[in-house]
Amino acid sequence: MAAPISLCLQFLCFTLAIIGTHAKGGSWQVIVPNAGIAAMHAAVTRYNTVVLLDRTDIGPSNITLPNGKYRNDTNDLGPQPDYTAHSVLLDLNTNTVRPLMIQTDTWCSSGQFLPNGTLLQSGGWNDGSNKFRMFTPCEPGSLCDWYELQNVNLFEWRWYATNQILPDGSIIIVGGVGGSTLEYYPQRPGGTVSFPFLANEGDNQGDNLYPYVHLLPQGNLFIFANNQSVLYDYNSNVILKTFPQLEGGPRNYPSAGSSTMLALEGDYSTATIVICGGAQYDAYLNNNVNLPAKGSCGRIVATDPNPYWEMDTMPIVRIMGEMVMLPTGDILIISGAQAGSQGFGLATDPALNPVLYQPNQLLGSRFTTLNPTTIPRLYHSTANLLPDGRILLAGSNTHWAYTWVQPFPTELRIEAFSPEYLDKAYFRPMVVEPPETVWYGKNFELLVTVPLLGKIVEVNIASAPFSTHSFSQGQRLVKLVTNVISKGNKQLRIGCMAPPNGMVAPPGYYMMFVVIEGVPSVASWVQLIS
Repeated sequence: MAAPISLCLQFLCFTLAIIGTHAKGGSWQVIVPNAGIAAMHAAVTRYNTVVLLDRTDIGPSNITLPNGKYRNDTNDLGPQPDYTAHSVLLDLNTNTVRPLMIQTDTWCSSGQFLPNGTLLQSGGWNDGSNKFRMFTPCEPGSLCDWYELQNVNLFEWRWYATNQILPDGSIIIVGGVGGSTLEYYPQRPGGTVSFPFLANEGDNQGDNLYPYVHLLPQGNLFIFANNQSVLYDYNSNVILKTFPQLEGGPRNYPSAGSSTMLALEGDYSTATIVICGGAQYDAYLNNNVNLPAKGSCGRIVATDPNPYWEMDTMPIVRIMGEMVMLPTGDILIISGAQAGSQGFGLATDPALNPVLYQPNQLLGSRFTTLNPTTIPRLYHSTANLLPDGRILLAGSNTHWAYTWVQPFPTELRIEAFSPEYLDKAYFRPMVVEPPETVWYGKNFELLVTVPLLGKIVEVNIASAPFSTHSFSQGQRLVKLVTNVISKGNKQLRIGCMAPPNGMVAPPGYYMMFVVIEGVPSVASWVQLIS
């Protein structure tokens, strides 16, 4: 009887852990004591490496370029020659970093992965304001590096802009300082429609930089800045709809909270946008570092014929919070501050506790406060979902250059937050020989080994967004249509249908998670193509 009783108790503990959705915690670990740079931008590649970038015009970083390399850019504002790196590549298998050579200034630039897995990086400051840069990732141990496109430049100065991949695999670049127009890569004529709320028209501190841009499953763009948003048809270059204003003041840089689109599922006809937090209007204008941040969240069904903002309240007020889509479809709101605004030295009272947002819960019961970190992540920090289900946190520099004064010195440590589902690692499903490529609208099968056969089975694909300034550009989670073909002997065979088109999931590389009873597998990288 001992074995059956033990098995029953084990299953009971697992069941209680699944049911107890409000008993969340999570754990923290510093994985790199000194990355050499304070990450302002970050993106995870299909080789399980992470590209981290800082600006170049601040003088030496804390990591040297290899083999005597140096930058000697007379157009850069930083001291030259510069023998230090301002970009590094983190190997997640070894938790080691390798310096990379970035040529022009990437301060407050934007990025997105192309369908072939190459990271496109655009704009920045000074000598980098109209540049395109590329990073084609490689196997760990290889020597891939940054390269700049020659004779192909942005038409306009792009500083604090947002990139979004489109259904055909091209990139649209929206907004930025002086940027009420649009641009594309590969280049084509940009939009000529007027976007007054992207052109510093509305209030005298802007609050419209790094606009929130989401590709809806019908192929149009949801574009939000300050407190205004529109539905934009980029093919016809027309604004199809103006949404109601979001109450509670500005939500974008320099008063930014964060935003994400909820997981696409079912028939993929519904898209819901969530925007949470931000600074009070005059906190930035008056350098008021102690003015409390906002705790309100707006949620709108952007595909509804008569959309409206449903308001909710976070348990912790937050400016500069990152919203990270978890493999389950829940959202982690992490990092940032509880007072002040974005900018150098303009925020105080770090928000050390992450908050879990469960979108399928009833209004008023969607938020759960999680275990805190001890490391403040304020201005110029990043947050990225990793293939193993952890969240990577890097950066934080509240100063113009690298400065070690308290209370918020330049932060070179990289840490990982493990959501509570990783406490149940012994129940994690494992995919056997996953496909490397799937085609739009086609069926494929997965063989999965599982310690316990659960009833709730999902296969979810997550993009690898470009994280910067409290917004993950291109972030997307799509729940595939699935059915369990067979089960037994701790194995499942799952039938899956790939997304129908690039409007639901643009072409490119995705992390594919099998999620059983809320416990995700380690992701397999899969390329989605037509």
